[in-house]
Amino acid sequence: MRVRLCAFAFAAVLAGCGTTPGERAISGGAIGAGAGAVGGALVGNPLAGAAIGGAGGAAAGALTSPNQVDLGRPVWK
Repeated sequence: MRVRLCAFAFAAVLAGCGTTPGERAISGGAIGAGAGAVGGALVGNPLAGAAIGGAGGAAAGALTSPNQVDLGRPVWK
């Protein structure tokens, strides 16, 4: 349970990647799936972890706006 919660928190933090809700949903889902797969592999079920992380990341990305998730100024600017 802790691993899934950490994966969801990680996905929620990074869900701000993109300017539109669709872009944030896609990037949040991809990031969440990756983090969930890693977390799931630690407990023996990477596919379930990826599914849960992907769904959580996509939801967090779609339900937030760029004004709600501010990661600061990008390092490349």
